[in-house]
Amino acid sequence: MTSTLLMAFALMLVLEGLMPFIAPAAWRETFRRLVQLSDGQIRFIGLTSMLIGLVLLMVLS
Repeated sequence: MTSTLLMAFALMLVLEGLMPFIAPAAWRETFRRLVQLSDGQIRFIGLTSMLIGLVLLMVLS
């Protein structure tokens, strides 16, 4: 269980690092736009991505 969790965390880090490595200017612009969003919009994005992740976990397991 622990090794699976660590592997999932490692994969998340690899995927998170792809965008700044491949296209740093686009990554910077994305964060510039995120800073301009309201707290409610950011919370909605977070909730949506958590729900998509949960659905994917349920479908794939």
